[in-house]
Amino acid sequence: MEGDCCSTSGEKQQLKGKPFRGIRMRKWGKWVAEIREPNKRSRIWLGSYTTPVAAARAYDIAVFYLRGPSARLNFPDLVLQEDGELRDISPASIRKKATEVGAKVDALQTTSLHHHHHPHACNSSNPGRKPDLNKYPESCDED
Repeated sequence: MEGDCCSTSGEKQQLKGKPFRGIRMRKWGKWVAEIREPNKRSRIWLGSYTTPVAAARAYDIAVFYLRGPSARLNFPDLVLQEDGELRDISPASIRKKATEVGAKVDALQTTSLHHHHHPHACNSSNPGRKPDLNKYPESCDED
């Protein structure tokens, strides 16, 4: 293969538009993670997430349990903090642990994005956003 001698897999992933290993984006914008079981054709579904970071963290947990400390991770420092003891566990247990971590990260990422983009949720001078007509207006006491 010409031109592949010096490129890394990280560079190839960036060229394809995938920000992290083991994840992909659905047509409707959700990020999903899954991993192939070693020596099998089957895959372990790791969940669907709002953010790519959450999906990547779920993948990292699964790949760490499947392949051990030598696994290529998206966030190597964070996985080793999660669980220092590596055990041989079932695909269902791997899925459960990965989805727990992914859900926590997704909640944190979504919350921080929401607070970052909407610091004053009850700001009435918001011309681009339509009000929810099924809710009572929020009171704004910014005195």
